[in-house]
Formats: sequence, structure tokens, C-alpha cells
Amino acid sequence: MYIGKAAQLSGTTVKCIRHYEKIGLLPEPRREGKYRIYSQQSVELLSFIKCAQQLGFKLKEMQAMFQNLQGDEIPWDLAQQAIQQKKHELRTQIDQLQGLHDALDSFEYSVQDARNQCRLEQSPYLEPPALA
Repeated sequence: MYIGKAAQLSGTTVKCIRHYEKIGLLPEPRREGKYRIYSQQSVELLSFIKCAQQLGFKLKEMQAMFQNLQGDEIPWDLAQQAIQQKKHELRTQIDQLQGLHDALDSFEYSVQDARNQCRLEQSPYLEPPALA
């Protein structure tokens, strides 16, 4: 299939496909004259790349995963390892953000408490100063 059809089936763009080829993420397709011809495996790899990006993988991370890729077969074992690593990174970030959220809650409470303690109540014994 031609590049336009591969882009349509994978949910990417022709520009993305050319970029992926340029950076070595997608193997060069075979050619018929000046036209690039893509296989179903290429479409599956493109779909995988798009899905991985949507889940937070950077192109550089995928380049490392696909650096020894032969053909356009997805390296499922390496993908599984990368997914586990990404989940670990996300859990660490979530824990850090939760700690920050808790600290903000505590800070907010202490500010409200200080504000409540510092309120000057109008006392019947205190009269406002007379204006001249």
C-alpha cells in the first residue's frame, strides 16, 4: 500500500511517517519506482508508535526500544519492559505529586487557622478613633 493509505489506516499523517523513517523509528519501506510501499506490519508498527505516544512515551524512548529492529516486526518483549519502566516512573511521579498536594492542604489549613486566630473582633469596649 502507498504512504497515504498507511497513514489513514494507522491514524497518523504522511508527514509523521516520513519523520519516523528519517529518525530511524520506522524502517525504510521498499519502493516501486518513486513510490514507497508499506506492509500491514508497517501499519501495525505505526499504530503502536501512535498509541505509545498517547500513553506518554517519547520518540527517543521508542528509538532506543527499536534500535536493533529488523524489519517492521514489533519487539514485544522490549515493549513490555518499557511499559513496566514507564509505569514505575509514573507511580513515582504520582507519589511525589500526592506529597505536594498533601503539603498544600496542610499549608492551606495553617493559613486559615492563622487567619482565624488573628481576626480582631469588634469589642464593645473599643471605640473607633474619632476623626478630627
